[in-house]
Amino acid sequence: MGEWALALAYLAAGIGAGIVTIGAGIGIGRIAASAMDGTARQPEAGGAIRTTMIIAAAMIEGVALFGAVICFLLASLS
Repeated sequence: MGEWALALAYLAAGIGAGIVTIGAGIGIGRIAASAMDGTARQPEAGGAIRTTMIIAAAMIEGVALFGAVICFLLASLS
């Protein structure tokens, strides 16, 4: 029974990390699309839009990394 529990913990960690990565990719893609749309509508605000986009993307990456680390930590504790 212990081997199955460990195998399922590793499987759950892998699936969780994959979901976190997919969510971060979708979020960053939506940010980039909105930033391109905003820059196309108002080109003179491109610098401010780009700065805000980079900050938001960095925060999303931070949350994604945190989620992946939590997944792997939970798998290693099992």
